[in-house]
Amino acid sequence: MATAALKGTIIVEGYELTVTNPDKLLWPEMNITKLVYLQRLAALAPYLIPYCTDRYLTTIRYPNGIHGKSFYQKNCPQPQPEFVQTAEQSGIHYVHLEALPTLLWLGNLACLEFHASFDRIGEPERPSEWVLDLDPSREEEPRIMEAAALAGELLASLGIQSVPKTSGATGVQIIVPLTARLTFDELRSIGQFIGEYLANTHPRLFTVERLKKNRGDLIYVDYLQHYQGKTIAAPYTPRARAGATVSTPLLWEEVARDVRPTQFHLLNIADRLEKHGDLIQQLAPQNMQPIIGFIKQKFTPRL
Repeated sequence: MATAALKGTIIVEGYELTVTNPDKLLWPEMNITKLVYLQRLAALAPYLIPYCTDRYLTTIRYPNGIHGKSFYQKNCPQPQPEFVQTAEQSGIHYVHLEALPTLLWLGNLACLEFHASFDRIGEPERPSEWVLDLDPSREEEPRIMEAAALAGELLASLGIQSVPKTSGATGVQIIVPLTARLTFDELRSIGQFIGEYLANTHPRLFTVERLKKNRGDLIYVDYLQHYQGKTIAAPYTPRARAGATVSTPLLWEEVARDVRPTQFHLLNIADRLEKHGDLIQQLAPQNMQPIIGFIKQKFTPRL
């Protein structure tokens, strides 16, 4: 005779949420059950939610934990609680993640990864940040922090301060908050300039080759990813990897020390945030308009 699935309820900001199968292991290697996940997700909420608010959200769901089958969720899951808001784009009704009850509701559905669009709800053509994605061709890439340091140094030489962020998987993204809202095409021309410069200057480390099969072991400078309709692993999203890694903004001195993305995970991220806060929010928005002018004057982007 089958036994009834274990479940309970919690009250979050005045809303009642049902928690199903709280003892289900989602990250077995880290002994993280769904209940532990929801507790850690609540601690991450003040940092994660701001990077998902006003964005079109894609989640990746793992109903039976990270080693089970998974699927991408774009349309809002049904039934939809009264407190869950949505935003429509191209016929898809995305969850608008703007509050803790919605985050924990998604967490209970075993949404283990949160990927936010670069384009913002209601303002699709002018992003509020620029992102350069450094994407390794190998599953284990010991040179990724060296690559990030070189990209950061190049931007700094152009007068642009930035924040490196682990993807939580194998890559690193360089994030630049913006003052003026430039277009995606303008920012893509900057990315192309940076990527080609890095590939030409460090040909044994970087490539801008689009076809993965032609990259060898080089790190791909993906300046094409930052565009309308595309997404990023949101800062502070967990990742469905054995170590329960979290996409984590870094200090440049940590990059110089060659930290590993696996050092930052669900069980220690709260202590790090208490110590450092949100490093992206601490960086003043940067003016990239002068670089646009320089590129337009000197080069003809081949987009």
